[in-house]
Amino acid sequence: MTLAFGLNCLVAPFTVVAQEAKPDPKAETKSPQLNDLPADKSVPQTMELGGKTVKYTATVGTLPVKNGEGKSVGEVVFTSYTIDAPNRPVTFAFNGGPGAASVYLNLGAIGPKRVDFGAEGQSPSDPATLKDNPGTWLDFTDLVFIDPIGTGFSRSLVAMDETKKLFYGPDQDIAYLSKIVYDWLVKNQRLQSRKYIVGESYGGYRGPRLTSYLQSSIGVGVNGLVLVSPALNPSTGSEDLSPIPWMITLPSIVAANYERQGKLTPENMAAVIDYTRGEYMVDLGKGFSDPAATPRVVKKVTELTGLDATFVKQSGGRLETQAFLREEFRETGKLGSRYDPNVTAYDPFPYNPTQETQDPILLSIIAPTTTAMVDFVTRTVGWKTDARYNALSFEVNRNWDRSGGRGAFDGAESATDLRTAVATDPKLRVLIAHGWADLSCPFMGSVLTVSQIPIMGDPTRVAVHEYPGGHMYYSRLASSLALRKDVMDLVEKH
Repeated sequence: MTLAFGLNCLVAPFTVVAQEAKPDPKAETKSPQLNDLPADKSVPQTMELGGKTVKYTATVGTLPVKNGEGKSVGEVVFTSYTIDAPNRPVTFAFNGGPGAASVYLNLGAIGPKRVDFGAEGQSPSDPATLKDNPGTWLDFTDLVFIDPIGTGFSRSLVAMDETKKLFYGPDQDIAYLSKIVYDWLVKNQRLQSRKYIVGESYGGYRGPRLTSYLQSSIGVGVNGLVLVSPALNPSTGSEDLSPIPWMITLPSIVAANYERQGKLTPENMAAVIDYTRGEYMVDLGKGFSDPAATPRVVKKVTELTGLDATFVKQSGGRLETQAFLREEFRETGKLGSRYDPNVTAYDPFPYNPTQETQDPILLSIIAPTTTAMVDFVTRTVGWKTDARYNALSFEVNRNWDRSGGRGAFDGAESATDLRTAVATDPKLRVLIAHGWADLSCPFMGSVLTVSQIPIMGDPTRVAVHEYPGGHMYYSRLASSLALRKDVMDLVEKH
């Protein structure tokens, strides 16, 4: 899980016992307030998958980021899982935010172990116990989880002003992370391996840009790209004039309602998609030029969403996300999450005109993911450090460059690189995978975007798949297994 365009949650500090380090006379002098990170550490591990025992090696290590003068300006920490077998593909995983570590894909979606988080009824104080993950991809690809600077244990070695210039912006982010992928491949003698990239949320925005940059600037081809709940929304324009903002969110709101009613099926959602980019779009575009247009919209949207007719009428059938999330469970005194409207928490300020608390899922996931990851890294792997672990970094998100220009936060920029990468490599395959009910990065944004990409050869090379659930649909076993099967099919085509 990650955030699309608004990380607004502080990370609680989590400190572990430091390992005493021996001085290295060849080591580069670092800022006096930073202790050295440990050397790379590997441990053998096992898991049970499909009735078989899978043996693998878990490694936690660092890769330096150097400036043009060869001086280390940052340290990127990675966690990898590898199996000693010939012809193994390797997949590089990125979460988003910006400001999220890769722990959500690692311990939630595709790593060999998982911890429960992000589902209805779970508590931050539940035991953060790791267990074998039946949805892992490890049996068919090695996995490398990368934490960008400022997330996880990765860190800048320069002052904040320089850090922002070097790391905290969309273009520099792609440049140094692409080099990290290359450096890992060289360090581990894996340049000849088949290579895949998976990115979630803003990591899904990163994915096409990393692929294109690796192709054109680094000189590394990528075989496949998996975008999990990606931020690929097209440019939306003014909400007063453009129907696109409402078209993007309506199907996910309907999906949440259909799930509660037991009506969530691909067939029912296909009808919702057809209505959204047909009659709904046309009637919104007509506005007040057709007196019957808005009443038609209100009637149909009320029917599809199950919301109070007065609420829908007052909104003109244009459902603002946060207003909907309060209205959906108002009678119970709860709030729905934009990451999955059917995951709720009590509203501590139910009589305020606007929502005054953070998202229900964001408030609950920091403790289990941080505890599980730090315990795994420091105790299981034995990579001991006194550095703070940032599962979600408010500081990174707050300092991110949103000043505009290419790639600031416009999903269209990533979609442009997606087109270019697919055109450049006729064998590249792309799977865009969404949860039906996600209102953070709604699936309809990807549907609209991909429908505008010309077919270049095999029409299935770029495909959008949807699964029950929200942004972290992989927290549901059935959806996790469906994603695993779809990715296996993609990898087997190479």
